[in-house]
Amino acid sequence: MARLRIVPLGDQAALAYAANESAAVRLAAAIRWADWPWLLDVVPAYASVGIHFDAEQTTYADVARALHALKVGPATAKSGARRYVIPCCYEMGPDLDHVAKATKLKPEKIIALHTGQDFSVYAVGFAPGFPYLGYLPEQLTGVPRLASPRLRVPPGSVGLTGRQTGIYPLERPGGWSLIGRTPLRLVDVAENFFPLRVGDTLRFERIDEVRYREWEGQRLKVAEPSAAASV
Repeated sequence: MARLRIVPLGDQAALAYAANESAAVRLAAAIRWADWPWLLDVVPAYASVGIHFDAEQTTYADVARALHALKVGPATAKSGARRYVIPCCYEMGPDLDHVAKATKLKPEKIIALHTGQDFSVYAVGFAPGFPYLGYLPEQLTGVPRLASPRLRVPPGSVGLTGRQTGIYPLERPGGWSLIGRTPLRLVDVAENFFPLRVGDTLRFERIDEVRYREWEGQRLKVAEPSAAASV
C-alpha cells in the first residue's frame, strides 16, 4: 500500500486517507487486527479511516508511526465483511416517476438496474445505522435531491441521489428520491442493534406488497462473513 496521508482529528484521533474505498476497508481491517492497547475505535468512511486512541497511553505522533509501519494485505474474512440480501418493495416507491423523468428510463428498467448488482457500504451516518451504498449503475446516476425534502421519511425507505443509494432505517426528514421500501428493521437503538457496517455488501431483491406485509417488522438477520442473509 502507498504511504498513507495521516492528519490529526482532534486531540484523540487521527484520520488516514487511503487510495480508494477498497483500500480503506483493508486498512481498517488491518488496524482492528493489530489491536494496539491504545486503540479505542476504528471508523472507516469512503476512502478515509478515523483512528481513535487513548491519549493517556500514546500520542498522535506514535499513532502515525504505527500506521505507517502497518502491513496491509488483501481483504480476507478477518475483515468481518458480510453480504446481505435486502428485500425491497418497489411498489411503495413514491418517487419512481421522478427518477424515471430524471434518468429517461422506464420504472421497470430502474428496478432492474437497482436489483442487478451488489452495493458496498461505504459509510454509515446521517441517522443511526443509515448506510451510504455505492455506486449506482451509470444509467441511474445524477438524480438530484428533491426540491423540497420530506419532513418524514418512513422507516425502511430505499432512496437514491447522485451516485449513491441508501436505506432510511428510522423515520427522519430526507431529500433523496424514494424508489422502494424494505419491510426489515435495520436498526434498534434501544438494543444497540446496528448490523450493517462499512465493508459489508448487499443486493436488493424485488418483492411485492403481499410479501412486504408478511415480513414487515422482522429484523435483518446478521450474516456470517461473506454469507448472504435471508429473512
